[in-house]
Amino acid sequence: MVTAVLVLLLGIYLGGHPSALPRPIRDAFVGDSDARLVQDALGIIEDDYYRKVAGDQLVNQSIGGAVTGLHDQFSHYFDPKTYKQFQSVTNPSFSGIGVTVQQNPKGLEISTVYPDTPAAKAGIQPGDLIVAVGATKLAGRASSLATALVRGPDGTKVTLTIEHKGRQRVVQVARAKITQPVVAERVVDRKGRKFGDVVFTSFTSRSSAQVRASVDRLLAKGAQGIVLDLRGNGGGLLNEAVDTASIFIPDGTIVSTAGRARPRHVYTATGRAITSTIPVVVLVDRNTASSAEIVTGALQDRHRAEVVGTHTFGKGVFQEIRELPNGGALDITVGQYFLPSGKNLGGRGVAEGAGITPDVEVKDNPKTKRDEALDVALKTLAAEGR
Repeated sequence: MVTAVLVLLLGIYLGGHPSALPRPIRDAFVGDSDARLVQDALGIIEDDYYRKVAGDQLVNQSIGGAVTGLHDQFSHYFDPKTYKQFQSVTNPSFSGIGVTVQQNPKGLEISTVYPDTPAAKAGIQPGDLIVAVGATKLAGRASSLATALVRGPDGTKVTLTIEHKGRQRVVQVARAKITQPVVAERVVDRKGRKFGDVVFTSFTSRSSAQVRASVDRLLAKGAQGIVLDLRGNGGGLLNEAVDTASIFIPDGTIVSTAGRARPRHVYTATGRAITSTIPVVVLVDRNTASSAEIVTGALQDRHRAEVVGTHTFGKGVFQEIRELPNGGALDITVGQYFLPSGKNLGGRGVAEGAGITPDVEVKDNPKTKRDEALDVALKTLAAEGR
């Protein structure tokens, strides 16, 4: 019995320390050469490094280093702790501060601050950067994870380091339940003609249905054309992008996807588009990205809309989250998006691409109350509708 216990304990030890096995035995019982190499290296560090290092820490850092080595700003490794934080983003019991954000090399760039929210009351403005949450610096972190750090239970406080024009300040903001509008609409009168302005901020679940309802209401009120304002829209669900484009495109290709381990898939219009006699203009800026670029590119490629604004972000890839046995997860790029013309928004890779080139280039002046870009969009719409 004693011998059996000793053999069992020895087996457990050697299983976790393959470098201690004689080479012929190690080669026979441990997996392929690459896996053995990694296990041997980690085993040596864990056993012989001058100070104690936890094995799970080594594993997390190794996986994180491998992903970092991809030089892909959109791919990330979440260790078990950070993955739980990431998952809290979709937890309805968690609240936020009332902003929309875009990923920035330094952290989170504020795109929109909603009125009467904790962020607005704290003096946070569009263009500000959240560079740290508490003691955690956000540089190089996935926007999804950084957003999860900002969110938390209703009423709790979060400490943010805000950078504005190169200067930093620390603010403490109380989280609150935020009803974040995804779609807003209004009728705009220009020289006796009515046009509809639809502001669309995020491709969340069933958001395309909200856009369709807004468009239908505006047309019922006599709107002779539609401005689809996608400025600051960082994207979201692919199926919502297809459904949104289908509001204006009656049939044919919206977008296609392909990856090394993903066969090419073509997404086509879902039907029930509004009449093609209604002119459409898409208003974009540098923070128009991902699914928002898919809609913009589809309408431009299919000659269904004029695009007004600045070059968009240029994200031509998509990611999938794969959970790992340790409780962590990989959020990695698995494929690319292609517009109906075959163009890839990111330049056929993970590097930031040129994005979509507008048909009419204009940039809003944030120092004025007047929305110069919207004015140009409405003028373009009026010209299209003649």
